Amino acid sequence: MTDHVADHEPPYPSRRYAWFVVGVLIVTSLVAFIDRQVVAIVVEPMKADLDIGDTQIGWLYGVFALFYAVAAVPIASLADRKSRKHIIAIGIFLWSLLTVACGLAKSYWQVFAARIGVGIGEATLSPSTTSLIGDYFPKKDIPLALSVFQIGPIAGSGIAFIIGGAVLSIVENADPLVLPIVGALAPWQQTFVYVGAPGVLLAALFLIIREPVRRPSPPPEPGGGSELLAFYRRHTRTIVLHHLGFVSLVLMGYAFVFWSVTFLVRIHGVPAAEASQTFGWIFLIFGPLGPILVAAIARYLTDRGRMDANITAGMIGGIMTVPAVLALQFAPDATWAFILFAPALLAVNSPFGIASGALPVITPPNLRARVAAVYMLTGATGMMFGPPLAGAFNEYLFTGPEGVRYSMIVMTSLFGVIGVAFLWAARKPYAESLAAQDPS
Repeated sequence: MTDHVADHEPPYPSRRYAWFVVGVLIVTSLVAFIDRQVVAIVVEPMKADLDIGDTQIGWLYGVFALFYAVAAVPIASLADRKSRKHIIAIGIFLWSLLTVACGLAKSYWQVFAARIGVGIGEATLSPSTTSLIGDYFPKKDIPLALSVFQIGPIAGSGIAFIIGGAVLSIVENADPLVLPIVGALAPWQQTFVYVGAPGVLLAALFLIIREPVRRPSPPPEPGGGSELLAFYRRHTRTIVLHHLGFVSLVLMGYAFVFWSVTFLVRIHGVPAAEASQTFGWIFLIFGPLGPILVAAIARYLTDRGRMDANITAGMIGGIMTVPAVLALQFAPDATWAFILFAPALLAVNSPFGIASGALPVITPPNLRARVAAVYMLTGATGMMFGPPLAGAFNEYLFTGPEGVRYSMIVMTSLFGVIGVAFLWAARKPYAESLAAQDPS
């Protein structure tokens, strides 16, 4: 039966067009991350205007992550059956509109509610992208394509800090923006409006993408119940160890990135707009190198017959991250801090492309979006708890301006080491899962 399916598998689109689609998806994810990360730029003015603490600020990212993950599961089910480009287009329009709504809000809870909508909108992107790329590329090229796709979120984070910092600097020195009905907007509110509005136009642009032919899938196993549950039963050890390892690194990474501008403001006295822009340029230049480096390591190991190549490469990324982030916390001044951000941002971003890319190659084509969504659901616990947990450390455990430094030391030492340990344990079961897949 497997040979019959392989003999009738439709041809893949041209390599040039497939990489063009990856490019469009990179731009889309870049816009998503600008809207996602902008809250980290305006921490101090938001706190002052809304009279809230570090923990509440952290939960503005946490609630986004929660609904981003929960919404991804039903959206992924649609993506495994319906037009993925239309699902993404609707999502872009929704998250951009609600980023603007964050800027029009007058209370913490209004911003909180709008961030829920941003999370739901952005939930359309990852599972739909995983499914699209799985139908545009042969199996051996999927991890590389998904790792390259991760340039978008990483570059988006850097550009978010650059643009957000520039906008904040401009609006801080400009006359107040006064809108009908809404009234005057503070600089942090204007920052949300200006970064969110352009994304509405991208929804229409995205419709130029051609939907690829779906790859044929093996028939469901008799008596196996749900195909998705049957898949997880067959690969339980692989999935659990993969998810726990990468989720731990995600938790550490998101806490680090979210509080980095605040670290520069509180520890080294750099103005927020300047800190955001300089940090953003370092992120933009060095952040994308991490996933590319790890993808190259995975490809090198794969070409030498290592069935655990994808997991081993991700583990190497985690090993690089711990000392790089810890060294930064002991920078004696702002200049050294900016220098040490370069290796830290390269390392902290390095495992995440391969985390997603490791899954489609062991997953049947008709389950890829849903498996990606389940990983999003578990991975979002890191996104959800990383920033507010570090914020709680800042506020209650390590009080005072120096607290953000010690919070990062604890978060990195604990969750970085845990993540590497789980990925070490995941290598053998992952190799077994890959070997069990149909090589066609």
